[in-house]
Amino acid sequence: MEPTTTAVIARELTQAIAGHRLQPGTKLAEQKLADHFGVSRTLVRQALHQLAQNRLVRLEPARGAFVAAPTVEEARQVFAVRRMLEAEMARSFAREATPARVRALREHVAREKAALDDANATESIELLGDFHVRMARLLGNEVLAQILQDLISRSSLITLMYQRAGAAEHSQEEHVEIVRALAARDGDRAAELMDDHLRNVEASLAFDRPPPTHDIALALAAA
Repeated sequence: MEPTTTAVIARELTQAIAGHRLQPGTKLAEQKLADHFGVSRTLVRQALHQLAQNRLVRLEPARGAFVAAPTVEEARQVFAVRRMLEAEMARSFAREATPARVRALREHVAREKAALDDANATESIELLGDFHVRMARLLGNEVLAQILQDLISRSSLITLMYQRAGAAEHSQEEHVEIVRALAARDGDRAAELMDDHLRNVEASLAFDRPPPTHDIALALAAA
């Protein structure tokens, strides 16, 4: 069994946020987290500071830590950065596409479809986000993968707060089209589709929606 360290705590909290089990505004009580992970509050505090640096957690003096609730302006900036990075990533992937890489992406989008068909919201959300990180890893660019992982986690908070119903199904269909262009090694088309996809995700956001809340014990118990 992996020992519980700051990195493990940070990773599990990140996965709970990205999987929409921990929702924006949720208070992350140090003692409750320490009891859950069976560690000292010092390790929990270190993990929360790490997540705060990644903008996933908001630290408030005398109040504690909370899952971040991105503003509308931050949401727009996150998607602007993603378009800059991911359109070029798609173009590079098409240029360096191999049968094995394309097959890996096709298997991934098939898993997305299966999760959506099973109405498994948590798994489908995680898979839809991981599609983009998977592309970077298949390219062998771990720096880009780590940057995208952080952006995807922030995007998960944004979609949880603002996304309209039905957007996940459209995202999966757009992933299929992106993979088709990558398989054809059509870099310009793949970049265009990626840009359109991210613009469509942003367009699906209802910025007048009030942020949800969630109980931390239930969120981590679902992990």
